[in-house]
Amino acid sequence: MKNTAAYFLSQKGVRRLSMLTAYDYHTACTIDEAGIDMILVGDSLGNVMLGYDNTLAVTVDDMIHHGKAVCRGAKEAFVVIDMPFMSYQTSVYDAVKNAGRIMKETNCQAVKLEGGVRYADRVQAIVEAGIPVVGHIGLTPQSFNTLGGYKVQGKSSDKAQQLMEDARALEAAGVFAITLECVPEALAKMITEQVSPLTIGIGAGKYCDGQVLVYQDMLGYTNGFTPKFVKKYANLHDTMLAAFKQYKEDCERQDFPAKEHTFAISDDVLKSLY
Repeated sequence: MKNTAAYFLSQKGVRRLSMLTAYDYHTACTIDEAGIDMILVGDSLGNVMLGYDNTLAVTVDDMIHHGKAVCRGAKEAFVVIDMPFMSYQTSVYDAVKNAGRIMKETNCQAVKLEGGVRYADRVQAIVEAGIPVVGHIGLTPQSFNTLGGYKVQGKSSDKAQQLMEDARALEAAGVFAITLECVPEALAKMITEQVSPLTIGIGAGKYCDGQVLVYQDMLGYTNGFTPKFVKKYANLHDTMLAAFKQYKEDCERQDFPAKEHTFAISDDVLKSLY
């Protein structure tokens, strides 16, 4: 039986939690097998799976499509699914309706949405509808246009105070966890100590209650830009590239398929065809 949001909340101050993104069945199966606590079906799928420049074009249907696959693969891991841009910003009604649709159609365990004070009423309404919620403050990718790009948040006194107020508003609204993205470590530590929900850091230092990374980043899936906060645990880009090149050469030289990759038929059967 899967752990619940209440269980994870009970682990605050007891142990550190692990979370990774996943967007497909097989990756979810492997992450689940590794014993990772939570899986996030992030709207980052717009970047890493669909090839968009940002997350704004991702739809509720996209999240449900990928979320269903992940939930089929996650037997033990707790699955959280992002609410994409404009699925909750428009009204409390839209927020609850879209959160409910995501929950019903994917069988996930929670939803995540960006914003603090501004969207606390949406969060509260979703929680009151019986849906566990993860908040998200700091660098909120859906708001990169108003934030002036992708950069560390909360470095000035007023911005740090705003993050603290956002965290407290989300706490009051009933979230069980808050993602802190690109927040100075000392500030993230203070937030973690002063609010009751779990904090899940991504670029927010080691004092958060848990950590999350995009799995393509931590596996070195591409040879492009890697954020400062990412630790690469593998270099799959080079491994995959070498394998693809070797496959191409084997095809051209007819080294593949070899005899062990083929199926036989008796000469008598072949002769009977003439």
